[in-house]
Amino acid sequence: MPSPGRTQDREILRLAVPAFLALVAEPLFLLADAAILGRLGTAQLAALGVASAVLGTLISLCIFLAYGTTASVARQLGAGAERRALAQGIDGLWLAVVLGALVTAVTWPLTSRIVDLFGSDRETTAFAVTYLEIALLGTVPLLLMLAATGVLRGLQDTRTPLAVAVAGNLLNIVLNLVLVYGFGLGMAGAALGTLVAQLGSAAALVAVVVRGARRVEASLRPDLPGIRQAGRAGVPLVLRTLLLRASLLLMTAGAARLGRADLATMQLALTIWTFLAFALDAVAIAAQAITGRYLGAGDVEGARAVTKRMMRWGWLSGASTGLLLAAAAPWLGLLFTSDPAVLDRLTPALVVAALAQPLAGIVFVLDGVLIGAGDAVYLAWAQLATLIVFAPAAIAVITRGEDLTGPGHGVALLWAAFGLLFMGGRAVTLLARARGPHWMRLGA
Repeated sequence: MPSPGRTQDREILRLAVPAFLALVAEPLFLLADAAILGRLGTAQLAALGVASAVLGTLISLCIFLAYGTTASVARQLGAGAERRALAQGIDGLWLAVVLGALVTAVTWPLTSRIVDLFGSDRETTAFAVTYLEIALLGTVPLLLMLAATGVLRGLQDTRTPLAVAVAGNLLNIVLNLVLVYGFGLGMAGAALGTLVAQLGSAAALVAVVVRGARRVEASLRPDLPGIRQAGRAGVPLVLRTLLLRASLLLMTAGAARLGRADLATMQLALTIWTFLAFALDAVAIAAQAITGRYLGAGDVEGARAVTKRMMRWGWLSGASTGLLLAAAAPWLGLLFTSDPAVLDRLTPALVVAALAQPLAGIVFVLDGVLIGAGDAVYLAWAQLATLIVFAPAAIAVITRGEDLTGPGHGVALLWAAFGLLFMGGRAVTLLARARGPHWMRLGA
């Protein structure tokens, strides 16, 4: 008979492995654009950095559509209420449509003004505006993808999002190559190709959720009380995500003020970090689904035991990605650019980022555990405390860092502050919370 630890490992891997593959596939939307546009020039690559920062912020503020839905659906599943679980999932889909339409209506007319806030040069700004004006039209399908993925994860299904992510990214790469190089559309072609791929992916995921709802006879109509409840539950997660994005925006804005090469370097470093973060987040996704199900079933001992196992997996995953990143750092930049100034800056930045990977693995897992437990209010306050510590250090690096180390080291110094103070601060606050009993609220 297998030991409880091995049984938990199998459960974690059953959810985490497909989630890992899907999450690694998702950043390929951005990696494909970076590789394709990077060959057009440094200005286009820097513009993608600005556009990605804006889009990433807008979408990540709505990440609660995936995270909150995963937790609530998993709790209902653990309590044996599958119909109620899918009803909450449908509420999440309708909320995604409403939020996506609002975000598009508000931000699209302000595209130029938003890009101007980054202070980049005129050519980079023009390219960024072109990309954003098209990409913002994909906000609704992107949010539907988040919500539908959250429902399926809550139902302990991470394979379907994997299949859709792989198909969507293959379509994205083909469309981008054809539109950028075949039709010579440049930035507009990359944005349009990604938009079409996102539309197809959203349609596929929503269809699966709707089929499941019909199977258990859950209503597909908008339920205003349910939609409002989903929105209220997401507020702390929005605040937590906003504070997280503020740290990344601070790094991007700081790099923009250091120079075009520094901004392009930061774009590549953040793209690679995001790629690895999604990979590490696979165990966190499993943590959300498993924690919600255990607490929904009222199993306190099981929840604590599986949390310890997932922390071990998080540390091992972070150590592995850190070693791989450090080893590949001297060559990764060649995949995206031939600019020697960018390549010289990128290698030390990636080595510094690699050192933070083991810590990031633990942070992401505990983040997933507490999200799965519905402990979003604490996460928001903890994120605020961490940002208060990190922001002054980042500003000091931007204003005075290169005076001490010489030109070309500003991006690496920013990453050092991020790893030590931001990720370190998150680790302290999350470990302190996980050791106590207050996050373990039981029942559906």
